[in-house]
Parts: sequence; structure tokens; C-alpha cells
Amino acid sequence: MNAPQMNAPLLPPLSGAASPSSGDLLKRTARGAGWVIGWRLTGRLMGLFNTLFLVRLLLPADFGLVALGSGFAVAIEALSTIGVEEALIRETAPTRALYDTGFTLNVLRGFATAAIIAATASLLAQFFAEPRLFGIMLGLALSAVIMAFENIGVVDFRRDIAFDKEFVLIVVPRMVSIVVTVASALAFRSYWALMAGILAGRSFRIGLGYVMHPYRPRFTLRAWRQIAGFSFWTWARSLPVLVRERSNNFVIGRLLHATGVGIYAVGEEIADLPTSELVQPLCRACFAGFAAARRAGVGVADAYLRIIASMAIFTLPAGIGISLVADPVVRLAFGSHWLAAIPLVQILGISGALTIFGSVSATLFSAHAYLKSLFHIAIGTLVLRIALLLLLVPHHGLIGAALAVAISNACEQAVYIVLTFRRFAVRGRDLLRHLWRSVLATTLMAAVLYATGLGWSATAEDGRGEIALRLVVAMLLGAGVYVVTLLAAWFSAGRPTGGESDVLALLRSEAPRIRAILRRLLPSRGAPPVG
Repeated sequence: MNAPQMNAPLLPPLSGAASPSSGDLLKRTARGAGWVIGWRLTGRLMGLFNTLFLVRLLLPADFGLVALGSGFAVAIEALSTIGVEEALIRETAPTRALYDTGFTLNVLRGFATAAIIAATASLLAQFFAEPRLFGIMLGLALSAVIMAFENIGVVDFRRDIAFDKEFVLIVVPRMVSIVVTVASALAFRSYWALMAGILAGRSFRIGLGYVMHPYRPRFTLRAWRQIAGFSFWTWARSLPVLVRERSNNFVIGRLLHATGVGIYAVGEEIADLPTSELVQPLCRACFAGFAAARRAGVGVADAYLRIIASMAIFTLPAGIGISLVADPVVRLAFGSHWLAAIPLVQILGISGALTIFGSVSATLFSAHAYLKSLFHIAIGTLVLRIALLLLLVPHHGLIGAALAVAISNACEQAVYIVLTFRRFAVRGRDLLRHLWRSVLATTLMAAVLYATGLGWSATAEDGRGEIALRLVVAMLLGAGVYVVTLLAAWFSAGRPTGGESDVLALLRSEAPRIRAILRRLLPSRGAPPVG
């Protein structure tokens, strides 16, 4: 990229149109979310196979050690989060000075974070009575320095909703990380395999960012005031959020030690699939669209309802479904060492199915600069989460931790819904009108699986083949009941505009592109055989 004039706009406005309509916003968000969900699902599938392989080579304590160190490192990073990327995405016409200042601030932030992580490594090892944590923390400090030098130009992928490029930027380094982790686990059978994968993946991502985007940043702080204007409340809110999300590991690690942290981390990872692979990618795509709508003065109430309705079609059955089949999934995928994770998946799966409400609302609040409200909500849920953990974990162990997380999440969703109703003129009956069919179909699905003994039931006495068969039958039966009920309810209601119609419209619009991709990937019938 040729360097523009210092005060000239670096890019055209994000919106791509002077006055985007609600329908345009929904279409752009859906397409962007499709790409993000695609690379998240790809990465998750690779991570799942990686985990399935590693649990046979490593012990729960190995996972717990790295989870403890990573949780503490992420909490430290919250202290220096300044919202550089969000500032660039929100800015209508960012300049070269703004990009270079953002890069410089990220570098300073990375070195400061690394210094704090390294300085506290010994204290953390003493606190948890785990000397091995000292080396892990030094490795995580190095990874913070590596990530500080990421090409600031790649933020354009989000500004332009070019998530196909982010697909490459995320998935390829993830593949490198997995290869290095598995090879190291085979060679050393140690938690250092996990650290080697982290460092390799981040290093490769830095290099790939400079290959994919021609922007070459320079060191300057000329536009720091402009970024500071966006970033204070972003920083303030990110701190309690990250501390809240990592408080589980700290309390469990202190009371139940590294093995408990490892079991909880695996259970949470399984139960969190609907949130991490559907809701979070959607919100990543929503942010740019909501920001563009705010600049153009376009109302977002209808788009908000239809986005939630569309995602609820997938997240509600996914979360409840994971909870229903937690027993066979854990037994087949992880083995007898991880059975304590089953009740965690059952509780957290139900909780995760509901996170779409708070997540989309928080994205909408952020795009409209209601950051002070987000900060207050984060503080309140942080205090509630820690209080519940300290109350329930000593008496109920890991199940108490799962209940604490589920209760605090439910309270957060309720607060976000109420505030969204008030600030964006969203009516409760409109939300129910969009959601009742998904709720009905999910409820009937759960009732059928429970009544047939395929959901929320133990399979301890069955062999692996029988467990696998029961899991397949449960998945097919549950999916069938859900789809039939959903479509029947939609048709009986007169096929109203909503989540069902939006999902079908998106599939129809993307069908030609999918067929074109398949034609490029698959050889034609008349092509001669290779070799």
C-alpha cells in the first residue's frame, strides 16, 4: 500500500452506501456472519480433533496448568486494553496517522503486558503451589510480545466486512498451531506441547498478516487523543468482563487445584460451542453494520429482532442439544478420566443457549457508544459471579461453579433485554412473536429425547459401540423433531417474516456461490483422471 497523505482519509466510509436500510444491514450482517461462522467452525473442528488426540497423551493437570496461566495472562491483558481496533472501525475516515498510532499503542501495550506477566510469574506459581507455572508464564509473556507486532492494516478486513480474508488469517495459523502441538505432544508428553502450539500459531499469524495486507505501519503517537476519545470506556468495560470470565479458573484452581481447572475447562469448552461458534461470530459481523446504521440514522429495532430470531433457530437447539447428550459425548470423546465434566456440560449447555440476547444487545450498545452502561453491567455481573463462586464451589465443587456461571449469565441476559427494550423501542411482544416457534420446537425436542431415554440419561453400562449408536439416534431424532416442529409452526402462522424466512432467503442467495465453489473444488465428469 502506498502511504497516503498524513491527514487524508485512508479508506472510504465503511457503510458503502449513504443511507443503508434495515434490510441492507441485515443482509450485510448475515453474509459477514456466514464467513465468520465458517472460519470459527473450521477452527473449532480442528481444535476438537486436536483436543481428542491430546487427551490421550496429556493429563488433566497439563490442561489445567496452561488454563491457569492463560487465564491470568488474559486478565492482565485487560488492564491495557485500549480499543484500538474498535476505534478504527467506528471512524468514518481514518487517516494514516490514526493507523500508525494504533500500531504503536499496540506495541507499547504488548511489551507492558509481557513485563507484568513475567514479573508476576513467580507470585502466581507460589499462590497455586505449582512451580511449573513459572515457565508457562514466561512463555505467555513472549507470546504477548509477538502479538504486539500484528499488522494494523488487517483491521480493514473487519471494516470492509471482508471476512473471507479473516478466514485465511485465522484458520491457517490455527492449523500450524495444531500441527506443532500434536508433534510436541508425541515427542514430549508434556504441557509444553500446548505452549509450543500457542507460540507457533501466533508467530505464523504475524507473518501472514504482513503477507495478506500491504500496509506497513510506522511508529508514531500523533493521533493518540483521537483514539483515547473512543477507548476509555472500552478499556473500562473490558477489565471486569475478562476478570469475570477468568474468575472461574482462579476460584476453582485455589479450592480444587489444577485437575479441577482442567476438567472444568474441557466441560466449558464443549458447552460453550453455540456461543463461541455462532453467537460471537455473529456479533463480530454485527458491530460494523450497527455502527454504519448509527452514522446514517437508521433504526435498528427490526434488524435487532430478526438477527436474534435467525440465530435462535440454531443456538437454542444447539445449546439444549449439547446439554441433552452430554453423557455420551464426554464418554466417547474424552474417556473415563473426564466423567466429572458431564454435569458441567449439562448445566452450561442450557446457559449457553441463552447468551445470544445479551451478546447481540451488548454489540448494539457498543456501536451506539452506550459504553458506560456496558461497564456498569459488567461490574454488577462480576461481583455476582465471584460471590456465587465463593458461595457454591466450597459446598458443591465443580457443579457449584457451573451453577454460579449459569445464574450470573441468566441475570446478565435479563438486564440486557430490559435495557434494550427501553433504549431502542423494542417491545417484548415483538420479541416473543419472533421467538415462540424456536422455543416451542426446542422444548418439544428436549421432551421427546428425555421421554425416550436418549437425553439427560447415563450410559455407564453400555459399550462404546452402543453409546455411539445412542448418540447418533439421539442427534437424528432431536434434529428431526426440531425441524418438523419449527416448519409446522411457521407454516401454521402463515409464513411470517422473521428468522425462518431470513435464513431461507440467505440460503437461496448464497446457493449460486456455493455451487460455483463446489464446481471449482470437484473435478467434472468428463475430466481425465489425474496421473
